[in-house]
Amino acid sequence: LEAELTLTSSTGQRTVPLAEFHLGVRKTVLAPGEVLTALSFPALDDRWRGVFVKLGLRRAQAISVVHMAALCRLEPAGGGKPVVAEARLALGSVAPTVVRVPTAETILAGAELGDDQISAAAQAAAAAVSPIDDQRATADYRVLLIEEMVTRALRSIENDPTVLPENPPLLWGGSDGHWPTGPSRESGLQTHDLETPVQVMVNGAAVSGASEGASLLDWLRSQGHTGTKEGCAEGECGSCTVRMDEMAVLSCLIPASRADGTNITTVEGLSVEPEGPLHPLQQAFVDAGAVQCGFCIPGFLVSGAALLEEHPDPTDDQITFGLSGNLCRCTGYYKIEDAVRRAAGLKA
Repeated sequence: LEAELTLTSSTGQRTVPLAEFHLGVRKTVLAPGEVLTALSFPALDDRWRGVFVKLGLRRAQAISVVHMAALCRLEPAGGGKPVVAEARLALGSVAPTVVRVPTAETILAGAELGDDQISAAAQAAAAAVSPIDDQRATADYRVLLIEEMVTRALRSIENDPTVLPENPPLLWGGSDGHWPTGPSRESGLQTHDLETPVQVMVNGAAVSGASEGASLLDWLRSQGHTGTKEGCAEGECGSCTVRMDEMAVLSCLIPASRADGTNITTVEGLSVEPEGPLHPLQQAFVDAGAVQCGFCIPGFLVSGAALLEEHPDPTDDQITFGLSGNLCRCTGYYKIEDAVRRAAGLKA
């Protein structure tokens, strides 16, 4: 997308192209004291078609084996197929950084997007990189994947199919689909230092305590809300899912100071009261035998409750999509999905 990044420090700001930001594995151009504060890119008009393709070893929350993006600007050409006026192709997980493939882009530019151009561009993309062997795939397998994935991506652009899921669950605030910001975020930029107490409504009760630079996950646990679990601490597994101003978030990735002034719901807050009836989804987990080791269950319950609030009568695809950010290490998804159906009053 030819994006640019704004890097900010106490002495000022600078702008760098995203393509120049990453220098290698875990190396960037960030100077000491700089943080990334903005990302911008030119808006695309309706002449552009694009697609992102990723292959991981599971369907969600997976490190890529290979991923890629393709963009083509199509112009009409005398009654026939549109011509590719400009093409952009980027590959990831096949080099130390994401890389553009100018050889493939040149093949596509100025021609109709047909079988010959697609095949030639896919072969050029596969020849342009030298991936490594690692625990996810061999280099040879990655090269084969590149050619196939580029082919599929360009055919998708050629045929312009609707590839987005229909009415997917967003887990951010009920059936109206609004984006919850909370009153603390409506006034614009917020500031917070480490010693200032974070003041949060947690499960309907006011809680206050210094953030000390902690994540929201660690801060909640330090305040006694230990139902929220740490599974990976890097946003991969969903065990730490809570709702912040109605939005399901991964609390291991949220600074505690970001939660200042918000309403948080943890797994403890799903039941009607501490010693009262269980939330219908909690009861359904019991009835369906959906709890195995139990470590991932708090995150599943919070995500599942948000899913049912947004889609009270979910389809199977919506259930799968809504829970895709939560991993069960016991691989027990069938009973978990059955529990969601039970809670919705559907046949399990």
